[in-house]
Amino acid sequence: MSDAVSPPVIDLNADLGEGFGRWQLTDDDALLSVVTSANVACGFHAGDPATMRRVCELAAARGVVIGAQVSYRDLAGFGRRAMDVPPDELADEITYQIGALDIFARAAGARVAYVKPHGALYNRCVHDTAQAAAVIAGIRTAGGALPVLGLPGSALHAAAREAELPVVGEAFADRAYTDEGTLVSRREAGAVIHDGDEVVKRALGMARDHTVTSLDGRPVTVTARSLCLHGDTPGAAVLARRVRSELTAAGVQVRSFA
Repeated sequence: MSDAVSPPVIDLNADLGEGFGRWQLTDDDALLSVVTSANVACGFHAGDPATMRRVCELAAARGVVIGAQVSYRDLAGFGRRAMDVPPDELADEITYQIGALDIFARAAGARVAYVKPHGALYNRCVHDTAQAAAVIAGIRTAGGALPVLGLPGSALHAAAREAELPVVGEAFADRAYTDEGTLVSRREAGAVIHDGDEVVKRALGMARDHTVTSLDGRPVTVTARSLCLHGDTPGAAVLARRVRSELTAAGVQVRSFA
């Protein structure tokens, strides 16, 4: 019997297509040379048809898995403002966003392979069972058994499991964590990690040891198959390349979960 231990495996995902018209936020071309999964904005917090088409074509050409990054309808607030949307309406809006992106993905020879909520919707679905159930209902209508990328232990993952959808745990190397393993609100100081060395250190710790240090300095267990690299921060592509290089050098296999 072999005593060999399988090397850790991690997916690298990034939020892409986050522009609108002449306004461009993410360096999609550069990030698509690094990540293994692309969370593509579907038009509600960012993104427009031309951007969605372009990112899907680039992702398909480079073998990057395409995911729908669904959001509250909030272009002005970049999907980061709290909103109260009736569950039936939210479910329809989730279906609409996935369907729109899937048309462009299929035209590029690929498909939407998973779904990830964005911003305020992502955070709301950590605890709000009604909103989480609405997101899952929308996914079921749009694409059947699409995997759901989200925070481990969230109401979203609980609703997905109840609906017999695959779940994929996600972690954030550039976001601060609470002692409970949730993300620190962006309204609080220290919520976003800007130091590149620290981001790389945290990425390695999450991928190899399944731990991260909370904002209060306590160790927190992180069980994730995918690591998010935010694409809307300055120098995001350079940092993403560094993270991938350091993970590979440390013996971590980088490949998509889909």
